[in-house]
Amino acid sequence: MRAGLWGAGIIVSLLTISSLAAEKLIDVSAIVSKAEAEKILGEPVRNPTPLNVNGKDGHYSKCNYYGTKTVRSLLLRVRQASEGTVDPLTEFDQIASSGGKMKPIEGLGDKAGMFNGAPENGLPPNVIMLYVVKGRSFITIGIGGMADEAAALEKAKQVAQKVLAQL
Repeated sequence: MRAGLWGAGIIVSLLTISSLAAEKLIDVSAIVSKAEAEKILGEPVRNPTPLNVNGKDGHYSKCNYYGTKTVRSLLLRVRQASEGTVDPLTEFDQIASSGGKMKPIEGLGDKAGMFNGAPENGLPPNVIMLYVVKGRSFITIGIGGMADEAAALEKAKQVAQKVLAQL
């Protein structure tokens, strides 16, 4: 019996991996290097500790870059959802309706929006969070510590375009 359950676990894992095989699995740390993060944030950054994991809900990739001189940061996340899990559009809509004011962003993926550091959004000042859905992928890009919100959003959009180009 125990061997049968173990075998079933392997089959489930293989099905998860095979459902993602049609999509190229993303590694955000390979898309946005440390050197590029330094250009985006305008200062040196600490060495990141990227994470890439395959799980029941799909493939998850994350990487955080933190400035060494100020509180600037660049946070990158991509979840490539496997079939039968929460659809990225549903996830986006849940975040958008969680309170606050999400600003729609045109021209990125299937759907995109941004929260800023306004009090009603629950984020600190000088922080933006950009969310982008493309097919079965959900992208999150956060930039913190930049006083110019428009410039931070433009940088986040450029990063999103680089990630989207890899899907």
